[in-house]
Amino acid sequence: MNFDSLRKYCATLPAPRWTSSGAPTSATAWAARCSPYSRWSAARESSVSFKCDPERFLELTDLPGVVPAPYLARAHWVQVTDAKALPDKQARELVAHSHALIMAKLTKRERDAIAHRPARKAAR
Repeated sequence: MNFDSLRKYCATLPAPRWTSSGAPTSATAWAARCSPYSRWSAARESSVSFKCDPERFLELTDLPGVVPAPYLARAHWVQVTDAKALPDKQARELVAHSHALIMAKLTKRERDAIAHRPARKAAR
């Protein structure tokens, strides 16, 4: 998996909004929910975290390079710390499913607002 191409893929999903906390991190957010949370840093290896189904959580965390996401594991989020842990296609499918899980939790009003929001370009 290529973290940079995954970040670009996230920008193609409906209504992405890139945020930065001033630290060498960035996140893709949909409405007020964050999915996936991604870290790109020159000092550290890249990683990406995303939500998954409870049934897939143990399966994914059994893979080398995939661990329970800090502070979010109880909500079934995983963190990929090794780019070789998942092939590109599987990573995109998992992120798309994560996006669907987050979008399903939004209210109808939030989903309608997102449907009418123009797409934004990814920023670094």
